[in-house]
Amino acid sequence: MASAAFEEIAETFDFLDDWEDRYRHVIELGKAMPALEEAFRVPATKVEGCASQVWLLPRIEGQGAAARFDFQGDSDAMIVRGLIAILHALFSGLSVTEVLKVDAGAELARLGLNEHLSSQRSNGVRAMVERIRKHAAEVAA
Repeated sequence: MASAAFEEIAETFDFLDDWEDRYRHVIELGKAMPALEEAFRVPATKVEGCASQVWLLPRIEGQGAAARFDFQGDSDAMIVRGLIAILHALFSGLSVTEVLKVDAGAELARLGLNEHLSSQRSNGVRAMVERIRKHAAEVAA
């Protein structure tokens, strides 16, 4: 149930032979992502449980279960910015109900991220996914 943008990332990962190339691609995705304005880098948007500093700012269009989910994010680490970009591709544009149905672990496993991220980075990705799901659940309720 991944978005077209995430499918494009997955296809690129399939094309890239080794993890070094994939790692560079994740960093490139992060570089291409717009920075979060300094005014939004506040405790309310900060994601706890990440080794790096991470901020996620939800952007919801509409109300209730059909509301469309989007977010902006940023980090002080380039690889984490890339991971945020991947999560953005996975979740943005879905309804909040669809966001709650996405098996993020399985989708990210398709990219081989579980095998190549440190435990701290993996915990950070889980914390970001939990924050995204929390925001979606609040709107869906």
